[in-house]
Amino acid sequence: MIQKDKPSDFIIIEEESTNIRLEIEKYLYYWKWFAIGLFLAFIGSYIYLRYTPNTYEVSASILIDDESNGGLPSEMAAFEELGLTGNNKKNIENEIGILKSRSLKERVVKNLDLNIAYYTQGRVRNAEVYKSELPFKVSFFVKDSSFYKTSSKFVISIISDTEFRLSDLEGRPGTTHRFGENINQEFSDMIITPNDIQKKEPNLEYLVKVYPIKSVVESLRNKIEVKLLFKNASILELTLQGALKLKSQDILNELIKQYNKDAVEYKSLIGNNTEAFINERLSLIEKELAKVDISEEAFKTTNKITDIPSEASMILENNSELEKQIIDLNTQLKLVGYMESYISENSNQLLPENLGITEVSINSSSARYNSILLERTRIAKSSGKDNPVIINLDTQLGQLQEGISQGLANLKSKLSIALTEAKSQEQKMNARITAAPKQERQFRDIKRQQQIIETLYLFLLQKREENSISLAVTTPNAKLIDAADGSNTPVSPKPRIVYALAIILGLIIPFVIIFIYFLLDNKVHNQKELENIVKAPIIGDIPKNFGENKIIKRTDRGSIAEAFRMLRTNVNFMLGNLNEKSKTIYITSTTPGEGKTFVAINLASVLAMSSKKVLLIGADIRKPKVAEYLDMTTSSKGLTVFLADQSTEINEIIETTELGNFDLIQSGIVPPNPSELLINGRFDEVLNYGKQHYDFVIVDTAPINMVTDTLQIASKADLFIYLVRANYIDKRLLDIPKRLYEEKRIPNMTLVLNGSDAKKGYGYGYGYGYGYDLETEKKSWFSRFKK
Repeated sequence: MIQKDKPSDFIIIEEESTNIRLEIEKYLYYWKWFAIGLFLAFIGSYIYLRYTPNTYEVSASILIDDESNGGLPSEMAAFEELGLTGNNKKNIENEIGILKSRSLKERVVKNLDLNIAYYTQGRVRNAEVYKSELPFKVSFFVKDSSFYKTSSKFVISIISDTEFRLSDLEGRPGTTHRFGENINQEFSDMIITPNDIQKKEPNLEYLVKVYPIKSVVESLRNKIEVKLLFKNASILELTLQGALKLKSQDILNELIKQYNKDAVEYKSLIGNNTEAFINERLSLIEKELAKVDISEEAFKTTNKITDIPSEASMILENNSELEKQIIDLNTQLKLVGYMESYISENSNQLLPENLGITEVSINSSSARYNSILLERTRIAKSSGKDNPVIINLDTQLGQLQEGISQGLANLKSKLSIALTEAKSQEQKMNARITAAPKQERQFRDIKRQQQIIETLYLFLLQKREENSISLAVTTPNAKLIDAADGSNTPVSPKPRIVYALAIILGLIIPFVIIFIYFLLDNKVHNQKELENIVKAPIIGDIPKNFGENKIIKRTDRGSIAEAFRMLRTNVNFMLGNLNEKSKTIYITSTTPGEGKTFVAINLASVLAMSSKKVLLIGADIRKPKVAEYLDMTTSSKGLTVFLADQSTEINEIIETTELGNFDLIQSGIVPPNPSELLINGRFDEVLNYGKQHYDFVIVDTAPINMVTDTLQIASKADLFIYLVRANYIDKRLLDIPKRLYEEKRIPNMTLVLNGSDAKKGYGYGYGYGYGYDLETEKKSWFSRFKK
């Protein structure tokens, strides 16, 4: 609340509110441009919404099988003791990179034929149609590398249930074909078959575009977004926006399918290599076992042996443990030899696992080697050889392979020593068997060899079955949580947002334009701007004249008439301290065209209406306009004739005007030396005559900025009216009246603003009930809108 004992605060607040109101009024004057801006913005928004295709968002979520915590699914726990499950820790960022890879997107594009797009032709734009919604099906026979590099367009027009027309976009006449007919194209042969043609509109044309697969893959990579749904989880969300919801769903579902298929193939690499290794070894062992069986048969046939003598049974029982040890050692040596042979013959290949080698370090190193090699293969498929991760993995693989080879060599040496020791003990045992026949010893050697090969053969058969089970239960990387789906409400364009932006732009654009106009505008518009620069008193504000009448009549009640009556009052107030009966008033301006003559004539007219004798002198002898305003004929005897001719009397150049009811001295003929004429002394005689015979002498002078005529005769003025035209003169030119006022080069200087526009908020209006203009009110709304 404003207190009465603080008037300064009240003044400041009132001034600020007035300034804000003036600023608002300046912009409100151009309300029609804001209306036009809003109208055009709404029209543009409607066209944009009408012809912009809707975009739908489709998303799917998958759970990545991340075994980084060491846990196993319940269905895989049964195979843990068989050594069939690895410990591959997956990096979620790597899986995101694989889902974004070009190779995966390329398989999706090829499987769904995404490089072929279909459109219905419209008058403004073509609307895309998914292949499942077409009344026909287009099948290309040859899909080679040249086909996937092709860019082509053609139009299919359905004629009937059995025929269609095929044409291009180059203006050549189309050809008619039957459905099911083989059509030769430049890039591939194709066949078009019908599909629910009767349900479609007749004579509807479909545009078929074949794009290069590379551009389609790149576009798909940019559109599909893969992100981690939760920070501490392994759930990925795949999002795709497109004009066709069904097409986007198929793309995401196919992408997940291809990703899982790729992961299963990677996981099966170890099993497939192990199976090939076991099959190869079984084939060799079968041949060796057959040879041993034949040797046993030949030995028994040659020596006619059917049974072992009973007396050797006790020795064999004591020697059984030693034989078992020798068999185990020979088996291990065979496996070590097979492993060394495989490593030397197959470099950079997955190693067979769980063959039965008793050395734990070799089994763990082989499993780690296979895990790292598999991870390297997967990462290398989506990156280059110079990838730091690939280089690091290659280093680890080399170190592991060297360690495995060294471990096998050490194990082989260890087994050989143990075997030599066992055979030595066997020889000692054989020395004790003196009573055993020679055939028994030979038969035992053959039987031992047979048992070794048969044991290895059965072991490999068991491992092959276990490996087959492992391959059968291989699980994909991703578990589908939510299949691809989305809302039927488009994500763009959104009408509310579009119309809201239209309202904002419809208001901001005109505002910015008007603001720039005000920013660049350097004209004088109102009294406040004038009085801030020139400190002289302002005694009048003449509004802009929209009518045809230039001279005010006694019966006029408009705003201009009231403004000149107000000017008359202020002039009398400014001249009230003069004791002289007659007053001389000079009217000038900075530049031509500011309305000096108009103001001078109408001021003389309103002074004459107050029963005063008024003399108007046209002292602008360089460019006279008084006669033109008063619709009078230019006199051959005017002010210039009197100034130049000493014999001419003043009475001879004075005329009485019919329109203004005041006397007039016209400027006369334009002389070659106007400045010299004004200072030759004759002009003082004119002023003296006027003071003697008239109440007011009004002098219409030349613009100050153009010539020196006005300053030469300025000292004779009782009141100097300096005219400034609103919306016309540059503010920088106001330095001229400012300097004249400060230096007091013009006596009793006052200012009058001419041509102000009250509608723009720069003036205060006139008349207040007296200046109501019926003619302006009767104008049509369109005429007022144009202004």
